[in-house]
Amino acid sequence: MSRSRRFDLLEDRCQLAQKTTVSAGQSKPDAYFPDDRAFEKLCERDDLGLVVTATPWRWHVPVCVAAMKNGHHAATEVPAAVTLDECWEMVETAEKMKRHCVMLENCCYGRTEMMVLNMVRQGLLGELVHGEAGYMHELRDDRELLGPDAEVRWRLDHMIRRDGNLYPTHGLGPVAQCMNINRGDQFDHLVSMSTASRGLNVFYASRFGDKHPLATRKYKCGDVNTTMIRTKNGRTITLGHGTQLPRPYTRINMVQGTLGIVQGYPDRIALESHSRGHTWESIDKYHSKYEHPLWKKMIREAQGKGHGGMDFMEFHRLVECLHQGTEPDMDVYDAAAWSAISELSERSVAKRSKSLDVPDFTRGRWKKNKPLGIIGG
Repeated sequence: MSRSRRFDLLEDRCQLAQKTTVSAGQSKPDAYFPDDRAFEKLCERDDLGLVVTATPWRWHVPVCVAAMKNGHHAATEVPAAVTLDECWEMVETAEKMKRHCVMLENCCYGRTEMMVLNMVRQGLLGELVHGEAGYMHELRDDRELLGPDAEVRWRLDHMIRRDGNLYPTHGLGPVAQCMNINRGDQFDHLVSMSTASRGLNVFYASRFGDKHPLATRKYKCGDVNTTMIRTKNGRTITLGHGTQLPRPYTRINMVQGTLGIVQGYPDRIALESHSRGHTWESIDKYHSKYEHPLWKKMIREAQGKGHGGMDFMEFHRLVECLHQGTEPDMDVYDAAAWSAISELSERSVAKRSKSLDVPDFTRGRWKKNKPLGIIGG
């Protein structure tokens, strides 16, 4: 569709979106506000092809479900869902309505991530046995924690109420794709544990004084959460989450195979065929041979776009798949499986790191589903 629609709780956000759209040479989008269920009116329209939600997390599934029930495809920011019940609702609605529901995991479209996927597909690392990933990103000074009003401080509320891996998919997605999760392998079970929560209290006390409500408040979310996942085929994944301490950003991006290992931040590789795997080398010299075909084709278009071009690639592929009538690179089962780690990690933490089974949202179809094509994410 060439005409867009915009929903937001705040009128000034809608007006800004309208202005930005017009400035980009597009028609002024219709606006829906301020009722928090106004998106339902938008979804009732019959002239929509795709509904995209980039709301606070609690609205991701309601918006997607409303879209699909009205016959529209849906795409959501990450995580797609917060609870297991939401994951199942999303899956069952997509199946019933025969609509796509895609989680917009942009990190699966990073240049390095897609090159590593290509390496894995070509067997450079041998058989994969282990991966490490995470979302280690200092957010203590983020607007979503210290914004001017309660509406933009929604992320802080999760840190107050929940303890686990609150944001699993940025790191997990690329590793899951390399391991063919939902397409030949499946998450089987996990265990999770968290540190104590100290970082936010220390930070806010230094910023506002030790008597400030933000400095004295109790935060449930541990400063660092570590979740260990085992797959049906015997692979393991270590998944980290840490947003409340001073640290450089990393998603780790490590995959270990029987012939070598790749790790991010900085990007490096060690292969048995080169120095017997004992010495890291820069991954740069492998670009000419293993650059992902999509990046090789569209690097100029992607340059300068959001998050190093991954946002451009993500939406390019989604729209391309919808136009062509082909399956998207990520489907509702990926959205559910990757997002489900959040509540499962909370449950495990609360039960002294109890081992918990991961639901099979494909209901066994993972055994026959084919791995992603290399053009796919």
